[in-house]
Amino acid sequence: MDIFKKLIPSKRLRFKIISFFKFVPDKSMLKFQYKMKCHRKLNLKDPKRFTEKIQWYKLNYKDEKMPVCADKFAVREYIKNKGYGHLLKELYASFDSVDEINLNKLPDSFVLKLSNGSGTNIIVRDKSKISLDEIKKKFKDYYNQANTRAGREWSYHAIKPRIIAEEIIVDPGFENGIPNDFKVLCFYGEPKIIYRISDQYSDKENHLVYDTEWNQIKVNFSNSDCTKTAERPANLEEMISIAKNLSAGFPLARVDLFSINGRLYFGEITFFPWSGYMTFDPDSFDYKLGDMFTLPEKNN
Repeated sequence: MDIFKKLIPSKRLRFKIISFFKFVPDKSMLKFQYKMKCHRKLNLKDPKRFTEKIQWYKLNYKDEKMPVCADKFAVREYIKNKGYGHLLKELYASFDSVDEINLNKLPDSFVLKLSNGSGTNIIVRDKSKISLDEIKKKFKDYYNQANTRAGREWSYHAIKPRIIAEEIIVDPGFENGIPNDFKVLCFYGEPKIIYRISDQYSDKENHLVYDTEWNQIKVNFSNSDCTKTAERPANLEEMISIAKNLSAGFPLARVDLFSINGRLYFGEITFFPWSGYMTFDPDSFDYKLGDMFTLPEKNN
């Protein structure tokens, strides 16, 4: 746990404090956050670690397609244009503000997402058991969180905030119904690393790391227990092909896909995985990923 979370357990309060420092230049803020979260000084002059290179990437590289792909609403058109419309979950509605949310327009179960947020989803399995006021209160907090510019991830700042309602996908093989999440890390359109997350949002959640041949890489980070293993997905080649096509043209992109009984669903595309504030055991994996990421020319 980073020092900031340890000192201030309340997520809501942390974001309120961060919002007071929006005036701090991005470079200074990233140095401060990296020190707090990763417990070491950030090297931006000659970054070697993957986590350092992500901070450099935030500051020095921009592509007009990045906000489109990071936008949970606009990315749908990008996915369709790439020929993968069949991977999209059904879109029930979109709302331009919290006050526009109308549960009467939605089925009994759905997922609500903030278009420019991270970790700002509400899973509703039975709308008769949740109040509209409760949903609105949460999304007001989510809007405030997104507005803090906490990780200084510029691509999210250019996105029009809106709330979208999508289909819930359920895997009956898991107690909480959340399907396996495969996060494919790609460099210049070449998939290299796959993070496989199972039993998300439960006390059984586990993160395992594999290469694209499904050889396990023994590394712990977040909720990891790398003494466990996972079977090679039958649709691994399809995952890799999709991630390759969706990430083409970007120096670094992570393509997230869900898999249920061999069927894939699109999750999201992110350009700053975990905002670059991960710690790995062994620490050498940070350098291994860093070697894979050749930084582009500065264009900002």
